[in-house]
Amino acid sequence: MFGKKIKAKKRYLGFLVLLFVICTVVAYKTIQREAAPKVYGSVSEVPETQTALLLGTGKTLKSGQPNAYFFNRIEAVVALYQAGKIKNVIISGDNSRADYNEPEDMKQELMNRGVPEERIYLDFAGFRTLDSVVRCKEIFGQDQIIIVSQQFHNERAVYIAEHYGIKAIAFNAKDVNAYAGFKTQLREFLARDKVFIDFLFNVKPKFLGEKVVIQ
Repeated sequence: MFGKKIKAKKRYLGFLVLLFVICTVVAYKTIQREAAPKVYGSVSEVPETQTALLLGTGKTLKSGQPNAYFFNRIEAVVALYQAGKIKNVIISGDNSRADYNEPEDMKQELMNRGVPEERIYLDFAGFRTLDSVVRCKEIFGQDQIIIVSQQFHNERAVYIAEHYGIKAIAFNAKDVNAYAGFKTQLREFLARDKVFIDFLFNVKPKFLGEKVVIQ
């Protein structure tokens, strides 16, 4: 009898694992498929859009080495600006600690590369992609944007934006090599599961706040 119960539990656990894998693959492929027509890899093909939403990340890795995700996103925004594809940039990232400020770090790098300070707007409460996207509309009044990040991130961000009534396209920053980006790519599967959970429970940004006018 005891052996039968153990076998039943194993079968049940196996079923749950299989169901999780199936749901994860479906979530990943759904977001990829729906976002594909709105994600661009060439500056020349990108439609002109007044405002870019640059999704934040840290300037350095835990090891102290430069973060390629960070610098590749900076280069992507600079390329768009220099080509006349965008006029303004909202930088949305994490500033939850006094010693960690993604938006300010990105702002300084953009200015170093010739993007005028008056064209840069900072969102310090972009703790998650959902927060960054929704706040872009609710705080900064933008319902048409071009999102800048790596492709895997752009696909998810565009999908979220469309859900919240934002007309969004995206421009892909150069990705990092497969070895360096392995953990990030693995986390992306779970992040896409979380998108649908957030939609189901109507999750809101952690903070909203006063409106910011973009000229």
